[in-house]
Amino acid sequence: MPAIVIVGAQWGDEGKGKATDLLGGKVDYVVKPNGGNNAGHTVVVGGEKYELKLLPAGILSPNATPIIGNGCVVNLEALFDEIDGLESRGADTSKLRVSANAHLVAPYHQTMDKVTERFLGKRAIGTTGRGIGPAYMDKVGRLGIRVQDVFDESILRQKVEGALRQKNELLVKIYNRRSVEVEEIVSYFLSYAERLRPLVIDSTYELNKALDEDKVVLMEGGQATFLDVDHGTYPFVTSSNPTAGGASVGSGIGPTRITRSIGIIKAYTTRVGAGPFPTELFDEMGIYLQKTGGEFGVNTGRPRRCGWYDAVLARHASRVNGFTDYFVTKLDVLTNIEQIPVCVAYDVDGVRHDEMPMTQTDFHHAKPIFEYFPGWTEDISDAKTMEELPENARNYILALEKISGTRISAIGVGPDRDQTIVRHDLLND
Repeated sequence: MPAIVIVGAQWGDEGKGKATDLLGGKVDYVVKPNGGNNAGHTVVVGGEKYELKLLPAGILSPNATPIIGNGCVVNLEALFDEIDGLESRGADTSKLRVSANAHLVAPYHQTMDKVTERFLGKRAIGTTGRGIGPAYMDKVGRLGIRVQDVFDESILRQKVEGALRQKNELLVKIYNRRSVEVEEIVSYFLSYAERLRPLVIDSTYELNKALDEDKVVLMEGGQATFLDVDHGTYPFVTSSNPTAGGASVGSGIGPTRITRSIGIIKAYTTRVGAGPFPTELFDEMGIYLQKTGGEFGVNTGRPRRCGWYDAVLARHASRVNGFTDYFVTKLDVLTNIEQIPVCVAYDVDGVRHDEMPMTQTDFHHAKPIFEYFPGWTEDISDAKTMEELPENARNYILALEKISGTRISAIGVGPDRDQTIVRHDLLND
């Protein structure tokens, strides 16, 4: 049976949680292959809103086993706080599993994240301050601590000592902060060992065994394509690979086993934090999209920057991820806008670019070239088929499909799970 990957096609906050939740009842496993508690998902079930950060959105699907994959970085305090929060609302989290090879976020990672951002000043990236970047730096630098290390105090202590030799030099001599004690960190991790133990598995074996048994595995990437450390708008990116290729690495599922790659994309565009954004709006329309779309970060509460749909980004994201389908979300937010611009190309110093400029400099200078589409005023929140959409809304979707180069298989017309138009079966069609 198939392995399916869901990827954000913009700068995050596209509604991946809704897509995962929608499919969760039809799959056996939902895997988070990258990121940590820096990537928020909002899922609405039966009018109840759930804001998830570290946990896969599939945690709310009773038939699916949710797994935090080897490509994630896990803050244990945040993990159990989130579990406790869901259970206090009646959710069942007993199926949750965590890869033994996932790396851990230590308290000193959060400290390093915050002091580095302050040190950078105006050149700061705008991180969530949750230590995700520093944890990935330690992973690549071979100073990381993995989930499995918590169960061997000797190895844990050795790794903490090695990491703190470097961290304390930076904290004390560069950032003028106090040093961190080894015992403080060791005790912190050991305090979670017994609660963590029953959750930990060899996720690579488990997931490939599931595929061998004709079960369906859904991989739910955190962040999005243009926050990818290789393919995003560097340096304004995250520290992992939230693309389809990264889902393979972060889950241990080989790329030839992935049969569907689904891009989640808003009917407009948003971004949090610093970095270039060609279609960004700085007027009342930007504020309107922000308020109507509820564009405030799940993790940080920061208002999201808003702009029009960018088909140049959509085409590039489709190439990078090999998208078979697009799932367009928040179409309802565009209701009551008289004329809707769509960016179809860029102007860079008088030269038209139909595709992403090659250099960071050119992308920073890119100005959108728009085509305009008539809007609609009818309420679309109860539409279940394309035919039930107003003609202009239907034409808008068909235009996005044509200029983005990938078929649109599902359309979100409201926040709830059932406020979705499905044009093509996302699992089998």
